[in-house]
Amino acid sequence: MFSNIGWGEMMILLVAALVILGPERLPGAVRWTTRSLRQLRDYASGATAQLKEELGPEFDDLRKPLAELNELRGMTPRGLVTKHLLNGDDTVLRDLEKAVPTTADLYGTNSGMPDFPKPKMEKPLARNEHPPIDTDAT
Repeated sequence: MFSNIGWGEMMILLVAALVILGPERLPGAVRWTTRSLRQLRDYASGATAQLKEELGPEFDDLRKPLAELNELRGMTPRGLVTKHLLNGDDTVLRDLEKAVPTTADLYGTNSGMPDFPKPKMEKPLARNEHPPIDTDAT
């Protein structure tokens, strides 16, 4: 339920609740919240059971497309292409990956940029030496 909330956010919420409600009312607020969430979960499971009871075998027909949609939600673009366009055979994609040159093949490095000559490093200025002035730039 709270899969996208990390421990840092939970601590911030806890500190904010402690500051807003105070230590006296915080336990009561936590009890009320847990009771409300439990009641909401019971309502949802009751509604699901009631739908299953009223629809009978049609309920499974309703759940099947929803399950497929949920399965598609977790797929990558490559997985979608493989499953729906290539009927699960990804050898075409693997062959295509082998045929396309990588940046290392193109440029000879892994950075993706060609090797340009490096500028010459000038010696550092000596103590009390002033840098040269470029009259064109000033």
